[in-house]
Parts: sequence; structure tokens; C-alpha cells
Amino acid sequence: MKGDSSPAGNFRPTREEILKFVKLNPDQAGKRELAKAFNLKGPDRIWLKDLLRELQDEGKLEKRAKRFTRPGALPHIVVLSIDRRDGDGLLMARPMEWPDTNGPAPTVSIKPPRADKARTPGVGDNVLAKVFPTDQDTGPAYTGRVLKILEKRRDAVLGVFRELRDGTFRIEPVERRQDELIVEADYTNGAKSGDLVEVEPISSGRYGLAKAKVTTVLGSMTSEKAVSMIAIHAHDIPHIFPQAALDEAESAKPATTNGREDFRAIPLITIDPADAKDHDDAVHAEPDTDEANPDGHIVTVAIADVAAYVRVGQPLDREALNRGNSVYFPDRVVPMLPERISNDLCSLREGEDRPALAVRMTFTAQGRKLRHSFHRVIMRSAAKVSYPQAQAAIDGNPDEKTAPLLETVLQPLWNAYAALKRGRAAREPLELDLPERKIILKEDGTVDRVIVPDRLDAHKLIEECMIQANVAAAETLEAKRQRLVYRVHDEPSMSKQESLREFLQTVGLSLARGAQMRPAAFNGILARVAGSDHEGLVNEVVLRSQSQAIYSPDNIGHFGLNLRRYAHFTSPIRRYADLLVHRALISALSLGSDGLTKTEEEQLDEISALISSSERRAMAAERETVDRLIASHLATRLDESFQGRISGVTKAGLFVQLPQFGADGFIPISTLGNDYYLFDESARALFGERSRKGYQLADEVEVKLVEVAPLAGAMRFEMLSDPKSLPGSRQSFHKSRNGKATKARNPAKRGRSRRA
Repeated sequence: MKGDSSPAGNFRPTREEILKFVKLNPDQAGKRELAKAFNLKGPDRIWLKDLLRELQDEGKLEKRAKRFTRPGALPHIVVLSIDRRDGDGLLMARPMEWPDTNGPAPTVSIKPPRADKARTPGVGDNVLAKVFPTDQDTGPAYTGRVLKILEKRRDAVLGVFRELRDGTFRIEPVERRQDELIVEADYTNGAKSGDLVEVEPISSGRYGLAKAKVTTVLGSMTSEKAVSMIAIHAHDIPHIFPQAALDEAESAKPATTNGREDFRAIPLITIDPADAKDHDDAVHAEPDTDEANPDGHIVTVAIADVAAYVRVGQPLDREALNRGNSVYFPDRVVPMLPERISNDLCSLREGEDRPALAVRMTFTAQGRKLRHSFHRVIMRSAAKVSYPQAQAAIDGNPDEKTAPLLETVLQPLWNAYAALKRGRAAREPLELDLPERKIILKEDGTVDRVIVPDRLDAHKLIEECMIQANVAAAETLEAKRQRLVYRVHDEPSMSKQESLREFLQTVGLSLARGAQMRPAAFNGILARVAGSDHEGLVNEVVLRSQSQAIYSPDNIGHFGLNLRRYAHFTSPIRRYADLLVHRALISALSLGSDGLTKTEEEQLDEISALISSSERRAMAAERETVDRLIASHLATRLDESFQGRISGVTKAGLFVQLPQFGADGFIPISTLGNDYYLFDESARALFGERSRKGYQLADEVEVKLVEVAPLAGAMRFEMLSDPKSLPGSRQSFHKSRNGKATKARNPAKRGRSRRA
């Protein structure tokens, strides 16, 4: 049944028809496609725009890139894990990543491939798939067509090999949810007690522990790199280069000056961490002598020309795409490219000729970019300088390296940065400058200390230069109508905005309803609570309300940076997305024959999904490695008390972060006391039914360490701080959207316990 007639006499679709079309046509759910599907023209298109905004405000639609989708829907292209077969033998899969806030992960029924049995996926495989919603109330929510099998996975378990006193062998799994396994003497594969091993279950009876055989010995848990090795294997991060890729890297010859502009006379310098091994960006600044641009600046950013060595479809390129990015652990780096490329041929070493892709940008005194141009060049870094070195020189304490550079190189860079800083202030990006902790290790790989490095102007200078170079890359490719992979960051979803609005009301702040969000709105909130008791809490909640940045060939802008177009261009040694942008520039500007191919252009949707997934995989592995290192470090400090901060509130209990270590532990709700605790979702708090006091996100508390599981990176705390009155808390049952009261269960009332 059609909806109302429009002034033009056409029938307008009902809200239900719009929602159904969006559900069943995820790849055709943009504003233009919807107007075309329902034959809407003129005033009816304005009506459609208003209706779509209403549906977003009501939380019935979300906007991803340029398409609309139902809240909680899977992206059209997604990485899936095939976990079982149904009764008819069809493969069933679930998304590799799914937010807990969206409820149970949906099931995807995998369509059988038409041909090519060698590419037939199986249970245990991870696949890149295109998914389509089903119009059924029962059964799988989606069907999926496999685009690519990412890896064939065995039913393997990672754990530590243990020899017991009676001479038998056990496997202590890394995952705490897995049971121990028995290994018989014939299946140890030479493993020694304390080795990190990969095992394959071989049998399990109705009673007792399952048996397994050791398939791979990864090394001793006492070795300095054992902890990161756990994360590498747990997340299937490729860390051994295929021989073909190594051979290609070793046979590569240094790039020549052929077809390149000579930038060797420009004193470009690299500014990096003191311990950096590869240098993929160099910078230079000088005053603009054009009288039409008084007090303006010309900034040059030169980036390692990785595309000159990593050719489309060759072994190096295939492995780089497989990895997606470099992964950084406290004790090692798993690089995207072999050292011959990353640390040698492409590293912008001091005093050595290197190929680069450079952008020259002209800025006004107020930091507004007037023009830019890209150049494929040969350059020679004038100096390798660390962030502290550069900052010390500007602050009046130059050393032997920086003294000769101070007036001619460093000061012009800082003068240009002053202008860029004014431009940034006018742009008003989201200002969440959160401290980053760095773990300092001893020689044996254990934790020495955790520090928060100073955030210097030298860091901010390089960051702003890179942002402007990234913007210039996206602008150039758009102007040339060249397809590219953008770095996009969507505004917070309507559901997250509503959740944030409810929270802010509990602390006496308001957020306009229905208004299109801008970073300045969040900055205003943060400014209002600066220096108050709520500053830490509000910063934490605003951070969690933000969407996750991804790679996409569809541009929606970058919300956090408040930029209309943005692409990653400045780190092709460690990010595949940047290599794609380099190739796109080479093609668009006719800078060589090694640019983006037509095949790559056609696959940008799939490639974007892959590298976005690789990035999230790397972040999870890095975070878990830090957790394991800190847990191991604190394993000898049981029953000690620590000052912490509540970093998460759930129905099951509280997560508490130890700021001096940057790691979290858990406090089960069963240990909070004899009161019956209620979960107030909007206030991010647990509070007692009788006492009306409790604990809230970002509260500073004192806790005692009572249990540590180093392999899992888990810690359990006991709360030592008394509950307090919660400002703005409803001090009553929290009402969920369906009107039902939500209670946080307290097993202590029923004599149960809960493990961290």
C-alpha cells in the first residue's frame, strides 16, 4: 500500500516501505537510489530528505558512508568467521567483530560457490564476504557470498606446555575459557616444560580432559618475545614473510633519478622517536616570498616512495595486503614490508639519496592552504632528529646536531607550525588529547616501568604537517576524478548521541536533540567541565560516543578532524592504505607506470574492508600484549593496594584501570558488598538499592589485587573504597527502552561467586 500523494500528484512511499527497501537493498540505499527507486522528483526529494532525517532521529536508520542502513545491521562487505554447518549442510558464519551493545551477533548463511572447488570455504575459515539481509522472521538474518578466503584455520589451541610431578603433560591454554588438555608422551613434538606451543585436539571422551598433540613449538615462555608471540598466534597475524617476498625484496635495486625531480638541495629533515628504525616522512618549511601572501609559508612534506619497489600483484604486494599494516608491540614490530624495503631502500636515511613522493603546500599566515602540488622526486635527508632533540633546540638548548639547523631549518618549521596551529583552531577538530603510555622493558623482556611521554610541540608540528599532506592527497585525487581509499570517520550514531545526552543530563549538562553534530559541540562540553570533578568522566564518555574510523572508497569526511576529505598518504611503509593512495596519485598525475591498476580500482571496496579489519586486529593484539605484560609484572604483588580509576561499568561488575600501568582489572559485582546493586546505564554507574550509594565511570578508587592470570592478561581486584553518593543518579531502577526494569545481579546475595 502506497503512502500519501505529493503536491505533484505522485504517491510517496510509507515509512515502512522506506525501511524495508533499506533493509533488503544495502548496496542501493543512498538518497539518490531511494529517490530513483520510488520515482521521487522535485519537492518529493526534499520530503524524502526530511523523512530520512526523522528516521535517523528516531534511531530507525543509521548513515554509513553515503548509504542508509538499519541500526545494528552488518556492513555490505564484511569479514566473517565460518563456525558450523546447519542441518542441511550449509555453512553458517558470524561477523569477526560485533559490538556487545548490539546484542547477539547475527548468523550469515554462506551461499555455495558456483565453481572452482579449490576456493570452497569450510568450517574454521575466515572469509571476506558480501552479505544480503533475508526477508524472513526465522533462520539466518543474512545470506553471504564469499569474495575471498582469508586463511584456512585448523582447530588449534595456543597454550603453555607443562610437565607435572607425576611425569604427565598438560597444556595450559592462553584463553581462560578453554579447559586444560592432556598430551601423551608420543605427541609432545619435543616440547619442554614452559614452552609456548600450538596443539591440536585429537580426542575427547565423555569424562575428563580432552587429549591433544603438539603441532608447533613456538619457544620458551621465558624468552623476551614470548608475550607478543601469544597475540601474534591468537590473532593469526602473518609474521613470517614468504620466501618469494623476501627474494623480491633482496633483488630490488635502488631507485634512480630517471623521471624524478631533484629535491636533494632542499634541506628536508626527519623528526621521529629516538628509537625509530625506519623514516618514511621528511619535512621542510620556508617563508613565502610572494607579496600577495604576506607572512605566508611554504611547507614541503616528502614521503618514502614505496610504490617504486612494491609492484601490484607481485609477492611483496600480496603479502603487504595480507598484513594490511605493521603491528607494534613493546618488544618487537611485525612489519608490513621486509627490512630490505622498510629499513633500507625506502627509509629516508640521513645523507643518502632516496626516492620520494613530495607535496609542496602554500599557507597563509592564518594557516589556510592556498595551493599545493605533488612531485615524484629524489631527495637526501639533511638530518635525522628526534622529537626531544628538535624541541630542546627550539627551547634554547641545541646540541651538536641541531645547532647548525636551528635558524635555517628548525625555526622556519616552527614558524610555519604557528600558522598551521591557527588554522587548526579555526577548523575546530575534536580536542581529545588523551595521554599515551609507553612500556619500557628490561633486557629479558619483562616490564621495567610504564611512562607517559611528554606531548611536545615537535609531535604536534609533525602531526599537523601530515594531516595537511593527507588532505592535499585527497583533494588532488578528487579533482582528477581518480578513485581512492579515504580515511573516514562518521559522526556519532543517533543511538550513541541519545545515550550521551542521557548521561550528560545526570551531571547537569545538555546536548541539543536532533541537531547535526559538529566537533565544536563536544569541545564546548569538554570546556564546560574542564577543572571540575566531572572532567575525567565526561572526557571518557565523549570518547566512547565516537564512531570508529575506517577505510572506504566512499567519502563521508572525517568527523574527528572536522575535514571534508581525508586520505592516508604519509606512512606507506607501515600502512597499505597509504600505498594505495600513492599509486592513485602516480596514475592521476602521470608520474610513472607503477600506479593504481584498473583491477585494483574495481576491488577498492573489498580492499578497504580487508585493511580496516587488519587495523582492528592489530589494535586488539597490541592491547592484549600490554595487558599480559602488565599482569605478569604485577603477579608478584598480590594483596597490594593500588590507586585506580573505574574504566568500565557493566551489569556484571566494574573494570578498574591502574593509571600508572595503563592496564585494567575486574571487580565482580559479587564482591562489592552486601547491598543489592542496580545498573544505571545512562549514568554509567552501579548503586546500592538500600544505601543509594555506588560507583560511577571515571571514579578514582583504591583497590586490592587479589588474583592474576598472566597468560590471559587478566587481573581481579577487590574494592577498598566506600561507595559514594552519585551526582544526578536516578537512584532507582534504570528503565530500558522497552520499559522493563534492568537490575544488576549480585550473586553474593545468593551465595554464588563469579570469576574475573
